[in-house]
Amino acid sequence: MTSTGRQGAAAPMADVQGSYDARNIPINKVGVKGIRYPITLHCPATGGRQHTIAEVNMYVGLPHYQKGTHMSRFLEVLNKHHESVRSDQVMEICHDMKHRLEAEEAHLELHFPYFIDKKAPVTGQPGKLDVEVSFEGVAGVAGQPESNAEDFILGLKVPATSLCPCSKEISAYGAHNQRCLMEVRVRFQPGKSMWIEELFDIVERQASTRVFAVLKRPDEKYVTEAAYDNPKFVEDIVRDLAVALDMEERIVWYQVKSENFESIHNHNAYAFIERDKRDARA
Repeated sequence: MTSTGRQGAAAPMADVQGSYDARNIPINKVGVKGIRYPITLHCPATGGRQHTIAEVNMYVGLPHYQKGTHMSRFLEVLNKHHESVRSDQVMEICHDMKHRLEAEEAHLELHFPYFIDKKAPVTGQPGKLDVEVSFEGVAGVAGQPESNAEDFILGLKVPATSLCPCSKEISAYGAHNQRCLMEVRVRFQPGKSMWIEELFDIVERQASTRVFAVLKRPDEKYVTEAAYDNPKFVEDIVRDLAVALDMEERIVWYQVKSENFESIHNHNAYAFIERDKRDARA
């Protein structure tokens, strides 16, 4: 008799993660994070696609009675998209996670660089500006009774230039300026969305002036003078962002923030606004 025959069929392995937990404490998010994975995005200007690498976080809610989640299943879901995750598949992946891990709520976060073509303002020199983009999707939103409830947030971090109004006012000549980083996160009306480039353009316009990848001397003169003619405190930037997003009917909720990296202080200036436009309609 062979060894296999003597021992018979192997006993099924114990499902430790699926066992009962007596502490009676649910976990809001449990899963895997820091996965690097290719992603493909549509580009409206060319009708083509842009390929980039995203850092991916995947979580589910864990009920109070279950000891652990099945970590390998997250990667199984992600690897169904073995060539590249498409930007229009984010919510599909969320629902796949929810089903595969038998969870009531599933979360997917993608953070990635995205490159926008920009020409210098005077000479038209071409260049690419990289911005940080985030997609945050939730399937089975807590507090909503529908099993297919969804939530999606688009986020951008946009670099620009700010120039201090106070410095300009009190100085005999010149004014101190600094790089600033504007950050926005938005939710949309059901069935509505925006291109990354659309939201980028709204955000970028609210600084003293824009930044560019390539500048020749005529461009540098233009940008310097444009900032001087449009001074803004960090408070001005976030308020102007709020006004611009209030005017965009597709957006129902937003968070906006700006951090100005001061050139004459050993600290940064910061401001933040959050608003749910749906509350204003109630």
